[in-house]
This record gives sequence, C-alpha cells and structure tokens, in this order.
Amino acid sequence: MTTWTSLEPASTTVDPGSSTTVRLRLRNTSDVVDEYRFEAVGDIAPYVSVEPPSLRLFPGTTGVVELTVAPPRTPDATAGPHPYGVRILPTEHPGAATVTEGNITFTTFMEVRAELVPHTVKGRFRGRPKLAVDNLGNTPLTASIGGGDKNSDDLSYEIVPSNVRIEPGRAAFVKATLKPRQITWVGQKQQRPYELSVRRSGFDPLVVNGTYVQRTLLPVWMMTTLSLLLALTVAGVVLWLTYKAPVRTLAQEKLQQTAATALPEQPTKKPTPEATPTEQPKAPGGGDGGGKKKPGDGDKPARGPLPITSQDKPNLFVQFAQVRLVEGAAGCKLTAPHTVGKLDAATEQALKCFQQSNDAKYGQFSQMVKVDGLGNLGRTTMTALLASHFVATKALSLNVNESSPEVPWVRNILLWGTQGEFDDGDLVTTVKYTRANIDYLRKHVQLQEKPTQADTDRIKEYQAQFGAEQTGVLDEMTLTKTKLGWVHAQDAPGTVTAKGWLPAPME
Repeated sequence: MTTWTSLEPASTTVDPGSSTTVRLRLRNTSDVVDEYRFEAVGDIAPYVSVEPPSLRLFPGTTGVVELTVAPPRTPDATAGPHPYGVRILPTEHPGAATVTEGNITFTTFMEVRAELVPHTVKGRFRGRPKLAVDNLGNTPLTASIGGGDKNSDDLSYEIVPSNVRIEPGRAAFVKATLKPRQITWVGQKQQRPYELSVRRSGFDPLVVNGTYVQRTLLPVWMMTTLSLLLALTVAGVVLWLTYKAPVRTLAQEKLQQTAATALPEQPTKKPTPEATPTEQPKAPGGGDGGGKKKPGDGDKPARGPLPITSQDKPNLFVQFAQVRLVEGAAGCKLTAPHTVGKLDAATEQALKCFQQSNDAKYGQFSQMVKVDGLGNLGRTTMTALLASHFVATKALSLNVNESSPEVPWVRNILLWGTQGEFDDGDLVTTVKYTRANIDYLRKHVQLQEKPTQADTDRIKEYQAQFGAEQTGVLDEMTLTKTKLGWVHAQDAPGTVTAKGWLPAPME
C-alpha cells in the first residue's frame, strides 16, 4: 500500500437539482514522488466530478481533492442511498490502484404532470376523455383520480382506474366517462366545464380542466328540415284538393262536321330541319382542346431516403448517433467495435436499446419504433438523441444578448423536429450543427452562438404543432416533447430533396 485515503464525510445527503461537496484526503506513504489520477466509479459516477483531476505528492505529504456530487432533478436520480467510489491511480505504482468508497443519499422530490387527451370532448349521451399522468419525481407516485363539475352537478363520472401507482419517469393513462344527467332534446349544444383531479396524500390536488360539449338529440338543422318538409307536404295536399282539371268536350254540331268534311285538306307543311352546328374537332387524346396536360400533374413527389438504415453508406448522422451512444443515452451505451458512420450490427443494437428504452419510458407518447423502425435512424430518433444532451427537463432560458453553447443543440433539435422535408438549405444547417455537436461530445469543443428571433419563431412553430401555448421559450413540456422524439407529421418518415444527402462522416 503506497497511499492512505479518507473521505470527509463518508456519508452525506444531497437534494436532486443541487450539489454537495465531499473532501478526499490522500497521503503518499511511499518513498518516491508520485502523481495520482482520480476517476469516479459506480452508478452515480456521471453526477460526480473531481477537482483537481490529478495530484502530485512528495513522500510523506498529504493532499486534498474535492468531489462535487450534483444529481439532476429528474426521475433518473432515484431517491435513497447510493454507494459510489473514487479510483486512485498512482503513476509510479500502477499496480497499487485503490478505490475509496462512500455513500450519498438522494432526497425525495415529487413532481407530477397531468394532461387531458383531448381537452374537449363532444357527445349526446357521453364523452370519453383520457387523463395522462406523468411521474416526473424520483419516487413512486400513489394517487387517486376524481372528477367534478366546476359550477354545477350536471355530469356523472366513471373513472378507470380510480387509483394509480406510477414508478419514477413513467406515465399512466386513466379513462374517464362523462355522462350528462339530463338529455337535451332540441336547441343549442351546451358547453359543460369539468375537472379531473390527481389527489395525493399530504399534497394539494392537481386539477386539470376540460370541456364537455353536449349535443342536442335533435339538432337545429334537423328541426328546420322537418319543418320545411311538413310545410311542403301541407301545401301539396291543399293544392291537390283544390285543383280542378279542365274538361274538353268532343261533341260537335252535325253541321260543323259536314262542313269540315267538305273542305279540301290543306297540305301539311313539314318543318325545316334546323342546321346542326358543325362539330368541333377534338384535341388529340380525347380532350376538349383547352390545353395540354402539364408535366407532373397529379404526380406525387418521390419520397427521400428516410429513415437511414443499415443499407445506407457511412454518413455524418449515424456518426453522431454513435458518438452520443458511446457517451451513454437512456441507459444504453455503445461499447462494441464499430465502423464510423456506418449503421452496422453494433450500432444498430445500441440504437434499438435507446428506442425501446425511450418507448418504454414515455409509453404511447413515444413511437420511435413505430415511426422509424427498430434499429433505424429517422427524424424522431434523431430528435430524441439530440435532446438527450439536456439532462434536466426544466425550462431552458436563452439570453439574446449572450452567446451560449446550447444554441447549436437547440437549433439542430428544432430543425429535425419541425421539418417534414429537407432541402439544400436545411442540409447545410444541420450538417454545420451536427459537426459542432460531435466536436462537443468528442473533444468538448463548444460552438457558441447568440439566439435570434428566428430561434424564437422556430420554437413557437414546434409548440404549435403539438397544440401547446406558443411561448417561444423551451419550457418543461417542450423539452419533454423533444426527449420523447415528437416530430411534425409523425405518421410520415419525411422527404429529402437536398442534393448532398447523405453527408460523409467527419475524419
């Protein structure tokens, strides 16, 4: 043993979203000058930083390094005790590496979000909304779901299930059936506000408001139509009863008949046939001669090569996915040898892990496998991989007067999330920022840019596409949508018209 170590304190507590500091004392008990390197190990190693990362000590001397533990305020920072360690690697005695162990407890925090899908339901006898409840805290959530009218008691409620238990980072869906206590036969439809609440022990209820539009059994247009039909029927009957048909008699005087037979018969003049207009010649092909069919009329544009599959050549976007997965994303890490930029077997396996982990975490709100295909790299998977750069889901504030390394990430995320078609300009933009993202992950080289009004407008465009309030700010809901890979027109893989598709990977 060439070193002596001590953690002060050996056990401590920290709130997710904040940080705490632990001191590591180290004494060189050998007879030579040695340099020691430090690295955190264990499940919470990503949250632990060591400063300084190395220390040089003379024989018999003692040094101190500080460990900063900063767990994010996300469901990943599970409440409870977490053992961790610091590996000490002496340069002069590499075989004498040691691990000093400690324990840190993450405190509990509760964060719940609920959303009605859809917000407004319509029906004559019932409405069937769904309540999505997300547990954004770091401890299991147990709650009951209730319903009620805002200002009256016009509706009855059936809620299944009425009690839920949700693990951290997961969501549950509650089905509600709203039934009006009275049927509206005629007149205007009625708007009945209602609310569903998530009730937790020791906390105020989380209330979500919605609207039930009760339609009339006989709508106004039907009553109008029936009235008109009845009026026409009555008028027809009256006309039929009062109508007198004219009577023509064929009786003639004998004298008139005799005179009529004595008169010579006048020759009947045949009508002159009207000249028929000359038929105009038809245009070739059977048209009316009004014009030729334009090229491309009715043709659908050819679909571009999305998503990217294992059949595609090595490219920049697959390289980004590889670098991101090497760093670890959603608990999935690419550790096997792989070809840079090629969606080979090792890359495909790590990408499948990321997609399935994301789909399992966000349920039906994340549809990476359904939209892109298992193991493929499409718009929704690329958006989620870029968004996983942000560990926390709290609102991200960008100051228009300050350059920030987060701006290239935000611009690239929003481009993949809002563009259903990639043209030459889109390709130039995403290539620039994808290269910057790779440099950040590989070399910690940060491209810093100032946000502009165009960035605010793009955020509003993204928010409008999933029906959120257009604030132009990356709030919690917007960031969560990017993390689950929500993109515009998810049911279509997207098209590409850019000529330089696919760009080669970086050297």
